[in-house]
Amino acid sequence: MAKVVMYSTAVCPYCVRAEQLLQRRGVREIEKIRVDLHPELRAVMMEKTGRRTVPQIYIGDEYVGGYDDLAALDRTGELDKLLAI
Repeated sequence: MAKVVMYSTAVCPYCVRAEQLLQRRGVREIEKIRVDLHPELRAVMMEKTGRRTVPQIYIGDEYVGGYDDLAALDRTGELDKLLAI
């Protein structure tokens, strides 16, 4: 299974939904980068993704985007392909 990295905060409902969706797809470990605890990492996230909201998700080396992007990949079946890498 591909490595999953998620920029998140403690009080983000979309982060929780993203984590739940990934767990339903078999992901057991998500590396969470908490930008609320380390504000300097939000700047890194923004530079990498061009976005300032969380979650921002990477699967393997592929930038997925936020929760809506993740859910769209799930609906089309592409999420399972990305996770299988």
